[in-house]
Amino acid sequence: MINCTYIHIPFCEKKCKYCSFCSFSLLKAKDEYINALIKEIKFFYKNKPQKTIYFGGGTPSLLEIKDIEKIISNFNFNSKTEITIEINPHKISKEKLKTYKTLGINRISVGIQSFDDKILKTIGRNHTAKEALEVINNINNIGFDNFSIDLIYGLPNQNLTDWINTLNEAIKLNPAHISLYGLKIEKGSYFYKFPPNNLPNEEIQAKMYEIAIDKLKEKFIHYEFSNFAKNENYFSKHNSAYWQCKNYYGFGLSASGYIENKRYTNTFNFREYIKNPLNKNYEILSKENKIEEEIFLGLRLIEGIDFDEINNKYNINVYQIYKNEFDKFLNLKLMKKTTKGIKLTQKGVLLSNEILCEFIKI
Repeated sequence: MINCTYIHIPFCEKKCKYCSFCSFSLLKAKDEYINALIKEIKFFYKNKPQKTIYFGGGTPSLLEIKDIEKIISNFNFNSKTEITIEINPHKISKEKLKTYKTLGINRISVGIQSFDDKILKTIGRNHTAKEALEVINNINNIGFDNFSIDLIYGLPNQNLTDWINTLNEAIKLNPAHISLYGLKIEKGSYFYKFPPNNLPNEEIQAKMYEIAIDKLKEKFIHYEFSNFAKNENYFSKHNSAYWQCKNYYGFGLSASGYIENKRYTNTFNFREYIKNPLNKNYEILSKENKIEEEIFLGLRLIEGIDFDEINNKYNINVYQIYKNEFDKFLNLKLMKKTTKGIKLTQKGVLLSNEILCEFIKI
């Protein structure tokens, strides 16, 4: 049963300089995009009750309320469904936030990134720290108890003091959830074409991450590399489905989905999508592929992987398959055993990119 849905809204007022996602300022084409999106949803979605619905982007909050309502009305959901919308703090009214609540949206993800106006300007954000604080105040006053704040560390001209100040501001706002990401400059972003000056080096980035863990663990559970929640009720149910290799729909331009042993990706070409939103590029995953993903994604979770769960699912002995890798990282104290399996140590998390690559055999 597929009970998780991702919906991609590609529109932005302008593209942030670090962003490599499929997004652009083409809001005049909004109506034809939504019509194509609904055509895709109606063809593939089978009216099963949804556990999660996630509006990502781009900037979904650019859509008018009638647009969100038009899309969400195609789904079977109830008050227990986690429905998330990503928002940009720039020019989002209290009235719009109130209407989200009436539509059934019960989780807000706010792309703040930093509380330093100079840094926000450098990275191309169109909101200010003041706007971010006002939006969070409105979210609280309206009664959204489940809201998340996104932060980025390792930004141009950002030092340890700047990062600590941003963390302190975020903690004061008492969000249910915080996601934090180290800056990665990827192909397709402005920063890839025009590399910024004064980037913190890897050592400083690692220190920023360690500082965040130490500060946030006082009030939050660190449950995934980049994610912290006040308690288990506020873990992102939608993202957890990805990390646990659950099935999910992906609707919209560039969206990906996963159904049984097949992963699919929609086109990144806007006109191609409008012309035929039903066309998908499928990849059939082998048993080996799926096991690798269980390891790769499972080790992102702070609790690590459950050997019995994987062994029973695939009729294997996962420890024996990866004995050399597990033993190597255990000896280096980059992993440690748990009652159920194995997990990365904090030092291992800092070196996770290098570690996880060793579990990709094919």
